[in-house]
Amino acid sequence: MYDTETREAIGTLAPQIDAGTATQVWEKALAVPWTGEPVWFHGDVAPDNLLLDDGQLVAVIDFGICGVGDPACDLVISWTLLDRPGRGAFRSLMAADSAMWARARGWALWKALITIVAPGVTPSAAAHAVAVVDQVLADHAGR
Repeated sequence: MYDTETREAIGTLAPQIDAGTATQVWEKALAVPWTGEPVWFHGDVAPDNLLLDDGQLVAVIDFGICGVGDPACDLVISWTLLDRPGRGAFRSLMAADSAMWARARGWALWKALITIVAPGVTPSAAAHAVAVVDQVLADHAGR
């Protein structure tokens, strides 16, 4: 569903990102489709949708994108909020095999790319999205 816009964004950003690795991440995500039973997902587990009390997660809000399907989309928070050690700890606690993790990387890449190329994107949102792309590509490369 997001293939065309993802590839177009990779092409547009080729001077700024490692387009070859971004394409590898995207194609790997597409190569391992969700084949399990559909499950409920939030769809936008993002820092702004998490409520904390004294550093502890107490609620997840904003269920406007909630649906049924592949839960990998909810793992995007691994790249939008967590650093490499945090991502490793999070992954070890999740029931996420390598296929789910690859799809999650694809979701994170797609969202970051479309944010960067979005008309009127704020400089801070674009900078955060660029950092997410960098983390996704590094994670894919094992760095």
